[in-house]
Amino acid sequence: MATTAELMKFGFKKEELAEQTRGQYLNTGFPTPTRRYRLHYEGYNISIEEPYFYILHYLRYYSGFPHIDKITDIFAAAENSAFFGANQQRLGMQQDKVSQFLATIGKMVKELFQLVRELRILDERLSYYIDSYNEKSRSRESAEITLKGTWVDLVEQGAKNPASVYGMAREVQFTTLPDLFFSTHPLRQEDVDDVVDRERGAFNRKVKEVLKRKLRTFLAWKEHTFDELKNRRVFTLKYLRQHYEIIRMYIHWVKPYLRNIQRLQLDQSKTETPDLLVAFESSMIEVELLARKPAGSVKDTKLNQVLLLNYLFRTRPEMSYSQEYQRGPIHLGRVEIDIRCYGWTNEEIENYKKMREQEDFQLLGIIDSSVKAAMESLGEELMRYLREAGEDIGTKTEQQTKGKSSSFASPYTSVFKGFSELFGKAKGPKRRPRPKKPSKTDLMKLDLARSEAEAQTKAAAWTIYHHFKKHHGMLNW
Repeated sequence: MATTAELMKFGFKKEELAEQTRGQYLNTGFPTPTRRYRLHYEGYNISIEEPYFYILHYLRYYSGFPHIDKITDIFAAAENSAFFGANQQRLGMQQDKVSQFLATIGKMVKELFQLVRELRILDERLSYYIDSYNEKSRSRESAEITLKGTWVDLVEQGAKNPASVYGMAREVQFTTLPDLFFSTHPLRQEDVDDVVDRERGAFNRKVKEVLKRKLRTFLAWKEHTFDELKNRRVFTLKYLRQHYEIIRMYIHWVKPYLRNIQRLQLDQSKTETPDLLVAFESSMIEVELLARKPAGSVKDTKLNQVLLLNYLFRTRPEMSYSQEYQRGPIHLGRVEIDIRCYGWTNEEIENYKKMREQEDFQLLGIIDSSVKAAMESLGEELMRYLREAGEDIGTKTEQQTKGKSSSFASPYTSVFKGFSELFGKAKGPKRRPRPKKPSKTDLMKLDLARSEAEAQTKAAAWTIYHHFKKHHGMLNW
């Protein structure tokens, strides 16, 4: 149930205050309607499902409402009932599947961090090689010195090895060898002899021989490790893309299970009501429908006739065997139907849906936000690597997503905003032109059109209310 603050947050000015019991007026959590009709129907020898489908059929084919959206569909059952047991079996199977998928997704997201870190290190090392091979680069000498230092430390094991550059300078008194080695920069292996003879001709022959040997060994290591790092980067990049596709596939698979779990979970607020007793075969169901049809437009503002129908079932489910392996309940008992009339714009309808979506499917919201936060912490690098691997990131336009419900509402809408939005570059808010303030004439026309839409909605609601009572043998006039 929405509070007054939540209603105001979504643009509804006033909460409905209605008589819920004799002489007791309470807030209902709905926007104040133009008219409200209430129906209470009870019968322990007939199916309670019939009133729901009677009104649904009437709305579509007699009242002419082409658009009917299911806003809420929740239930609760007594813990000792057969209906509760069958429900928990189905819920357990869904939860087992989800736990497996989420464990796999969590593990793969953790590995994604390691892949991005590995690519970052590879790019850092490859930048030294690229600069050292570029004769026009201003940082060629520093890159070459960095690679030579890495070679001396990792390959020759530094001063601990007597045959290394530093070891020979200490052991055999080739004190000039480290300076010559770090200041002589031939580009390729075949250039070593010419460069050493040309630049270091003043030194004795033995020193030049050792310098040539060290430079030739270093350049061979440099060329092979450069090729190895390039191949490793290509492989890691392709593996990153494969990893990304698998995560997206698992998320697409897990979303329907998460939605099913949310829908199969019992509404705890209803289990605590006095209408539901643990020892009885009883259940409570709440369904909310929003029926709308166009009612004209004023100054690019489209108005709709809106009927909001709220069903509250208190039933006695009887489990019947439709097949040898399948049990399904037949609901017998009582239903309370509230029909509320509104004249809303398209924006008001969307605001109401968003308000209800905010209340429901909290589990999906938690999963979305947690994985989204993990992905966004990788920053721009992940997006750049995926683009380099050939992944189409961030190309989803607003026009493609316009008119679709949020990820909380449908299991097949893009999880985590389709990943293209998760990994897309964060852009600042665009400046929109300030909307023109409507004139008094426009406001007056809108109020008149809204009043007309509300009058038509009240007539449609009265017809449903009147015919339902006649069809079900109630007192009517």
